[in-house]
Amino acid sequence: MLRSGAFRCGKNCCQSCTGRSQTRGGRLVVNLKVHSEIWPLAESFSISHFTQIQSRVVVVDLYDGDHVGHGECEPHESDDGLVEVVVTQLQSIRDIPKDSLARSMLATAVANAAARNALDCASWDLEAKQLGVPVWKIAGLNKPKPLVTAYTIGMDTPSKMAKKAMTWRHRKLLKIKLGEPDGDIERVHAVRAAAPDATLIVDVNGGWTPEQLVDDAPRLHALGVRLIEQPLPPGEDETLLDYDGPVPLCADESCCNRSSLRQVVGRYDFINIKLDKTGGLTEALALAREAKSRGLRLMAGCMLGTSLAMAPAFLVAGLCEFVDLDAPLLLADDRTPSIQYDNEKSLIAPPPAELWG
Repeated sequence: MLRSGAFRCGKNCCQSCTGRSQTRGGRLVVNLKVHSEIWPLAESFSISHFTQIQSRVVVVDLYDGDHVGHGECEPHESDDGLVEVVVTQLQSIRDIPKDSLARSMLATAVANAAARNALDCASWDLEAKQLGVPVWKIAGLNKPKPLVTAYTIGMDTPSKMAKKAMTWRHRKLLKIKLGEPDGDIERVHAVRAAAPDATLIVDVNGGWTPEQLVDDAPRLHALGVRLIEQPLPPGEDETLLDYDGPVPLCADESCCNRSSLRQVVGRYDFINIKLDKTGGLTEALALAREAKSRGLRLMAGCMLGTSLAMAPAFLVAGLCEFVDLDAPLLLADDRTPSIQYDNEKSLIAPPPAELWG
């Protein structure tokens, strides 16, 4: 379907949107509606192993007859077929017994983590509306406040990346996509020259070898890079036990949920928490708590979703040192209502209640 600016059914809805709870076998059920949406990017966006020109997201709506809870996921940037898998998994549980809506039970309802994310976030939103209490209070968090977020510069030639950095040179935090055998240091040099005052972090998306990490980390440190995200492919983390470079490392693809922590501790300094990896806000908050207890530091990230996906991630971001929730800035258009960005101050504002939570 074409992108939708509001929460409404589209041509690809997987079931009719009645907005009413029903009775099945004497039990009140919550109706689930699921559909996919396409959101074009403002311009193509490249990382080490693919280029994206649009975002395909899946939206879940939960209806109890009086309230509607919303959730969104982006199954995977490079796998369009996975969107259909996610929709099919969610479609199989259209009606949820109202007494089984506990998020601990929803966590096992579908196998795919992104699908669980959309379902989990919709259940948080529904509960907040039922109680008339914001999600941050239900979760026992501090009241949200604006946060500094990174702006991501996709992988390109050094000159094109420098041109993009020049446009955003006033931002406090820039994230640079890297991940090729040659040319990455030149890319960072170009961005640094264009944005001399910005804090820089780099995201390799698993594109380096251990040897390249050892060689490039000191050079990146000299350019003021504060963090290297996912330098090696997931599954090759064992070699990082011997890393003693000057730039801290952050696990992204190598850390999805709490079960991943055993392979991360001692190899990385940070983890990047993304709700599409954790399976939702519930696991993301639990992961943040356990990671901190194990001495890991935190970053909050996102896939290329709309403001609906950023809203629950914002609550996790309030617990993190680095925040990278810039996806709506990379879209040609965002849904309405939306999260607000103050680009002059590099800030993302708390989500409005009419959007989520």
